[in-house]
Amino acid sequence: MVVTRKNDEAVSPVIGVILMVAITVILAAVIAAFVFGMSGNISKTKTVAVTVQKMDSGNITIMNNGGQDGGSLVKLNATTNPPNTAGTAPCTTAGYCLVTGNPVAVGTTMRLYNSALTYSGRTQVVVVGTFSDGSDQVLLDTFV
Repeated sequence: MVVTRKNDEAVSPVIGVILMVAITVILAAVIAAFVFGMSGNISKTKTVAVTVQKMDSGNITIMNNGGQDGGSLVKLNATTNPPNTAGTAPCTTAGYCLVTGNPVAVGTTMRLYNSALTYSGRTQVVVVGTFSDGSDQVLLDTFV
């Protein structure tokens, strides 16, 4: 009579060792990232609501509606394409409007003016906010 012996040890010990090594390598990489400061340059996204409205072919109005980080907003800079032609405050230089405050008050509005009435077509408006920590962030980039 011939006795056959079955071997039930499949590949599970090998797979188990590979998984343990993989978990150890991943944990080592995460710990190294924190120890060596690789995650230190990540900045928090600020939340401030800004709305834009085209009044007519020569005027665009931008309003600060506030938000979670509205208390640290110290500057709003608005540009348009085609550019505004300035003339009235806060648009003191052709090409952009700038509103400052500590903080910029909720409800503050900017009126961008173009004497050539070129806001009649599709106009790009970009609003950049500067915050009390020195960071800048695009708050609005849209077409009106």
